[in-house]
Amino acid sequence: MCVKILSITNRIEAQKLSDMEHFDTLIVGGGPAGLMAAIRASSLGQKTAILEKNASLGEKLLLSGRGRCNFTNAEDDMNEFISRYGDNGKFLYSAFSRFGPRETMVFFANIGVELKEERGKRIFPKEGGARRVLESLIAQCRKYSVATIRNSPVKALKIRNCRADCIITANNEYTADKYIIATGGKSYPKTGSTGDGYAFARQAGHTITDLYPALVPIRTAETWPKLASGCNLRNVRLHVLLDGREIDQRFGEMEFTNFGISGPIVMELSSHVPDWTKQEGELIFSLDLKPSLTHEILTARIKRDIDKFRGHKRFAGLVRSLVPAEMVRLIIELGDIPHDKPVEYISDEEIAEFVNLLKDIRMTVNGLWGFNNAVVTRGGVSLKEVDPATMRSKLCDNLYFAGEILDLNGPSGGFNLQICWSTGYIAGSVSKLSGE
Repeated sequence: MCVKILSITNRIEAQKLSDMEHFDTLIVGGGPAGLMAAIRASSLGQKTAILEKNASLGEKLLLSGRGRCNFTNAEDDMNEFISRYGDNGKFLYSAFSRFGPRETMVFFANIGVELKEERGKRIFPKEGGARRVLESLIAQCRKYSVATIRNSPVKALKIRNCRADCIITANNEYTADKYIIATGGKSYPKTGSTGDGYAFARQAGHTITDLYPALVPIRTAETWPKLASGCNLRNVRLHVLLDGREIDQRFGEMEFTNFGISGPIVMELSSHVPDWTKQEGELIFSLDLKPSLTHEILTARIKRDIDKFRGHKRFAGLVRSLVPAEMVRLIIELGDIPHDKPVEYISDEEIAEFVNLLKDIRMTVNGLWGFNNAVVTRGGVSLKEVDPATMRSKLCDNLYFAGEILDLNGPSGGFNLQICWSTGYIAGSVSKLSGE
């Protein structure tokens, strides 16, 4: 009787297995890394599928660069390029040597995306923005017969004997010779990027490093930034002070918000805030509105303006000649000079204090905005547990990782999407047919 029951059970198990759809390469996540991995794998003759939890592919990609899609950077010094990723950048040497920024630009040009270079060597589509990039990638998936299985959130990744055994979705189970996890991080969760992949990686025994929002606005303890909310400042310098000692600085654009500060230089600095706040001392950002002018030169300019405006202007008018209109109220609030004081009655001591204010507006860092406002995630699958030459897990020999799920992130300027293109390409390259 036991033998008979066992035989029936075995037949049922065999029937279940035959009902599963099997692929050579199965990719979880239809974002930039997943799409690139799928195109590469299928171009090598692999039967390839993408499992996507959303109804459409590439939803987060469409938000890139506010829809303009700064998809790489034309920096041609590889050491300089790698340095922009911090200490973990060396992990990318192998991937970038095979499919780096230059290869990325050639790839997109070959699939019909015309390129243009903007300030900071940022590369954008000449027209069509992120939508053009996404449509071109999807067209390549169609060309190579990639199966795209949408509305299919993955519930579990089954691991058996140090190998990925199958993937379970709400509606089906799938098997493959090779699995690529390209689910992204936790940033912009409304696009479906909710950190699912970290759970799958943990199921395979992987370590997930601490996760933080990165490229994100910063909150300040002071509430006065809301007085200039929306004011965009160009060509300013932010100095980072920890316990009174300068530890970093950036030059470029920033803006005030209702809760603090944002903009390119702020968001780039934000990636380091978790490390700085772990150290002793108060973390202060000091804003220099006139970085090209010394205290002496700025003082002389203000005195000339006072002579010119004598008898015709009050302090508010002087401020308006030096800062954007949206900042006038803020500067007056931060200073001690009455807004209606005639300029000819402003003393040398008051001028000195005014100059110091323009050169050193201090804000106390009070944390980061959350993942809802973050461009990328800092942290992820530990790089010590992934082979940089193949993106293969060192713990599970048919499991691979690509994109933001890895403990990699860079500054704005095309560096984060380049991680996706390169690691996706490398993960998709490993196949029996390619011999890699």
